[in-house]
Amino acid sequence: MQFEYSDKVKSMQARLLAFMDEHIYPNEGRFFQEIADNRAKGNAWIPTRIVEELKPKAREAGLWNLFLPKSTRAPQGLSNLEYAPLCEIMGRVPFAAEIFNCSAPDTGNMETLERYASEAIKDEWLEPLLKGDIRSAFLMTEPEVASSDATNIQCEIRRDGNDYVINGRKWWSSGAGDPRCAIYIVMGKTNPDAGRHEQQSMIVVPANSPGVTVVRALSVFGYDDAPHGHMEVLLKNVRVPVGNLLLGEGRGFEIAQGRLGPGRIHHCMRSIGIAERAVELMCKRLNSRVAFGREVSKQTVWQERIAESRCMIEQARLLTLKAAYMMDTVGNKVAKAEIAMIKIVAPQMACQIIDWAIQAHGGGGVSQDFPLAYAYVHQRTLRLADGPDEVHRNSLAKLELAKHLMMPGDLEMPITRGS
Repeated sequence: MQFEYSDKVKSMQARLLAFMDEHIYPNEGRFFQEIADNRAKGNAWIPTRIVEELKPKAREAGLWNLFLPKSTRAPQGLSNLEYAPLCEIMGRVPFAAEIFNCSAPDTGNMETLERYASEAIKDEWLEPLLKGDIRSAFLMTEPEVASSDATNIQCEIRRDGNDYVINGRKWWSSGAGDPRCAIYIVMGKTNPDAGRHEQQSMIVVPANSPGVTVVRALSVFGYDDAPHGHMEVLLKNVRVPVGNLLLGEGRGFEIAQGRLGPGRIHHCMRSIGIAERAVELMCKRLNSRVAFGREVSKQTVWQERIAESRCMIEQARLLTLKAAYMMDTVGNKVAKAEIAMIKIVAPQMACQIIDWAIQAHGGGGVSQDFPLAYAYVHQRTLRLADGPDEVHRNSLAKLELAKHLMMPGDLEMPITRGS
């Protein structure tokens, strides 16, 4: 793979950096103040005006729907390798990706619809998502089972004539708190008697369907992430047309694997971005503070941490780019080891660097005056989202062990020490 970005990507990087400097960094305070004001008025679940004001500017700048490769409906979409450095820049501010219509879970849902939905479903739901007119949620995780093993999912999707009837309880349904959330992609079981990986299916459910109840918002280390939110959702006798099923009965596990690959690597790209910002804030803070008669930046403990941070970021970026390159060239399935590796590495890297940056800021680091506490919470959560660390390690270990299985007839040769 080439380590130099193309001229096209360099140009887009420059435009994106300029957009961040002009429109996003200056409005960070306004974004959170709008949410606080709405909360004080009794309803934090209102889309912020600043994001809606900046979306048209992002479209005009040609920085829209960059995440979706090989789609005639989004011809501006980039390859995973091209998108990586741009997604990294967006990751420096928590709400930035939405301004470019590149935020989770919409990106994963749009990619799922593009790959697996009928043209009728694409016309009805993918088009408004690509325009940024609506938002979406992905309903997979359930409170009653260990959902890190997707085969445990218990939500029932039962055929009844020309409809499917859905019954189940989901949680951590990110985005379902947004009043613009108009569509859910729901994973459940259509045939509990089929093979372990053929029981599940995915289906498109309009959010306003009778029988859908958003029960509550779940907090993440005390944050409710309004107006986006991570919701518990009850589905009780929800009826949708048979045509809303994606790909076919028993194909849900297959779709989940296809959906989560890009989603996982996008998270990792953004993790690198927020880690870069944490290093920047850490260095500025250390250079501006004096303790015990000298600048804090001259204390060797901080020089060690800064150096280690740079090494960790560069290592994670290279692994992310390798995974992206393989996804583009040999496909997500062949790249599953690299995707698993970076999903393990990137959030842990970001957590450590942000933790050091918090330490450098003292009491300010855990306050609302800096973006570090919120960034840490998000990165720590990513060690659970889209599969916990342990599951990715388990999958990676199995792939590694499989390389070294002994075949029938192989002899295990003893290791001898020379004289």
